[in-house]
Amino acid sequence: MPLVEFVAGWLSGAVGLAVGHPMDTVKVRIQTQSKYKGILDCVFRTYTHEGIPGFFKGMAFPVLTVAISNSVVFGSYSNALDYLTQSERNDRSQGNQASAAAVFTAGCFSGVAQVLVTAPIDLVKVRLQSQTKGRAGLGGDRYRGPMHCVATILREEGGRGLFRGMWALALRDVPCYGLYFLPYELTVRWLSDQGKQPGTFAVLMAGGVAGVVTWAFATPMDVVKARLQMVGAGGRAYRGVLHCITESVREEGVRVFFKGLLLNSLRAFPVNAVTFLSYESLMRALTSGPDGSRR
Repeated sequence: MPLVEFVAGWLSGAVGLAVGHPMDTVKVRIQTQSKYKGILDCVFRTYTHEGIPGFFKGMAFPVLTVAISNSVVFGSYSNALDYLTQSERNDRSQGNQASAAAVFTAGCFSGVAQVLVTAPIDLVKVRLQSQTKGRAGLGGDRYRGPMHCVATILREEGGRGLFRGMWALALRDVPCYGLYFLPYELTVRWLSDQGKQPGTFAVLMAGGVAGVVTWAFATPMDVVKARLQMVGAGGRAYRGVLHCITESVREEGVRVFFKGLLLNSLRAFPVNAVTFLSYESLMRALTSGPDGSRR
């Protein structure tokens, strides 16, 4: 039911964004700017110069568009999983579950499907989060908001500018969405009785575990993506993914690819626990009849 998935995806994604965006802002700044000594230094300087609103820079655009990206992710995953397990459908209706290979493949497909949708959204978010001038008297930020950011990119770089870092995003998201859904499915099965709907605790734990596992693998390419997205907006100039990787290693060592890993892990558990719980709860509420049965 596309409309139901659209609504559930939007609301669950918005809840997850609200929970995790402040830590995401700190993570982006650490990855793209060398002036911070660490997490606490970034938090302190952000609060000192920009106040609490500084931690929520760039959130409005993803909140407005998260319905599209989340519905693409969850919708393409569920449809791909159904397609891949057609021969198993009768077994699944009797309580048996899809194979790990099918779950991973369907997750990778959802990663492919959402890259074109999320690339411009993520680019605008990163550029707004990276602005640090903040309050009056400090010169003002370059972008006044998401629409001004989009207009500026189109004027200065053309349509292709909105897709900077897209290949790094694809290299991050395609395999990592396979990893995202696989630990979720395995954990929720382990914590639930066979043939029964998973409870709140199972969904929360499975969502949190899925987020942490995914970001542990995604962080290196997340650093590359963020740096490429800042090209043309005050960031270091890179010619592409490989050039960014080699130059980053040469200048900062291999450890550069783990910038933001701690923050990603700390943020991933509550954000994805809340996202999955919200999505599962909304889907049940929107697709259940008065007696609680599925429509």
